[in-house]
Amino acid sequence: MKPGRAVASFDSATGMLRALSRFLAGADVPAIGQAPPALEPVLSAALGTVNHLPRRLAEQAYAFSGVGEAVPRDRVGEIDAEAVAGWITGHYPKRRYPVIFVGSSNGALIHLAAALDAPWLPQTLLIPVRRRGVDRDDARGELAAGTEPGRALLAANSDLVLHHMHDPNQDRLMIAGMSYFRVKWQRLPLAYRRFIRDHLAPGGIVVTAECGLQWPVTRVGDRHLFQFGALGGATADEYHRGGPRVARMLKRYGAGRTSWDPPEPDGEAPEAEWGFDPALLDSVTEFARQEGFGLRRLSFAEPELLSPVVADLYRQWYDRRGMPGNRLLAECFLLMEPWWTLRTGSVPFWMSFNAEGSHDALLSYIDTARTYDEIRIMLFSHGMESIGLTGIRSWRELAARARKSGTLLGVDQRAYPRDFASLVRAHRELSHVRPRYEMPEPLAFTEAEPLLQHTPEVEVASA
Repeated sequence: MKPGRAVASFDSATGMLRALSRFLAGADVPAIGQAPPALEPVLSAALGTVNHLPRRLAEQAYAFSGVGEAVPRDRVGEIDAEAVAGWITGHYPKRRYPVIFVGSSNGALIHLAAALDAPWLPQTLLIPVRRRGVDRDDARGELAAGTEPGRALLAANSDLVLHHMHDPNQDRLMIAGMSYFRVKWQRLPLAYRRFIRDHLAPGGIVVTAECGLQWPVTRVGDRHLFQFGALGGATADEYHRGGPRVARMLKRYGAGRTSWDPPEPDGEAPEAEWGFDPALLDSVTEFARQEGFGLRRLSFAEPELLSPVVADLYRQWYDRRGMPGNRLLAECFLLMEPWWTLRTGSVPFWMSFNAEGSHDALLSYIDTARTYDEIRIMLFSHGMESIGLTGIRSWRELAARARKSGTLLGVDQRAYPRDFASLVRAHRELSHVRPRYEMPEPLAFTEAEPLLQHTPEVEVASA
């Protein structure tokens, strides 16, 4: 199976890979990198039409767009993780880099990598697997449906661990016809080794990005875990024990139940989407030692803890360049634009989702940072009123914290959270911001490292 066919294009890791690789090639990311610039107006019009469909039809259109990417169950065993790793490295321009990141998906990390002129090799990817006949609220049925294809995937790929993730809250529309197989490399793939060996500049360093987020799991096999729920609006306890918010959401969507009945967790593991599996660290350390490469570990407990650190780094960078540094750009999930962030002199603050925790993280940063004249907020629309969703009014109030102007970038406030056209509009509106600035010379890691090391929420250490 072709690697690009096996991996979801709508996932955080692939979205971030597109954004960073295009930046390093000197390009922006119209339509989150999935359509050429010339088609952006057409795609925007088409998605705008979907926005105004009746709710049920809009949700079905959104779900169908994802199911079309899912791998047939009987072909999962054809997926070759080594070929997928080669597909990932093939995104990047073939030149030397001073730094190469390996590890957790993280939007703030992507902006750090852009500032350092560095590629990033993800540990985790999403493989969507086609599935029918299982109610999206039936966690035990979902686990049973994923057992056989999971076994086939792992039999063909000995370096992977499978996190079968099922989230009927935030992913409710997408999982109607597919299973989410998130896979993590436990050993550095050969394609990654070749890329680092061929493209790390003399004296360069490898940096592991390690998010320590954990989640309750049920162990299915030696390298097979089942994770019910995910980071976002609902807590792990709500997923597993229920509560008033769960009952209200299930009633709103006519689920015919008041809570879920997932298999009992028997431990914790790195969270499927964001968490770092430390088994990979041993492999990277051994490889770096053999090759004589420098190695640093960049560690943070939760995904958004890196965001204020990178925002401050950009602001200091702009100050040294004599730029205002008074524009804040808050990005959401895979809605990212590293190229236009720098061209507009914006300070990036990445949010993992559109839920309360992300809203609070951005609010905390705005409250403690030097005042911003302009605040622009991108919002990822996932199509439903999930538990913990932050309403449009709260986002408007947050943007209004700007001293001069605040806006929700590319957001149709009447359609949100079913504003699918925002995937295109956000880029277009950002590209119209003035004034623009020249693209700067990259930062050296030695310039960024002191700030990273002196931030309590982030740790940088030699391995």
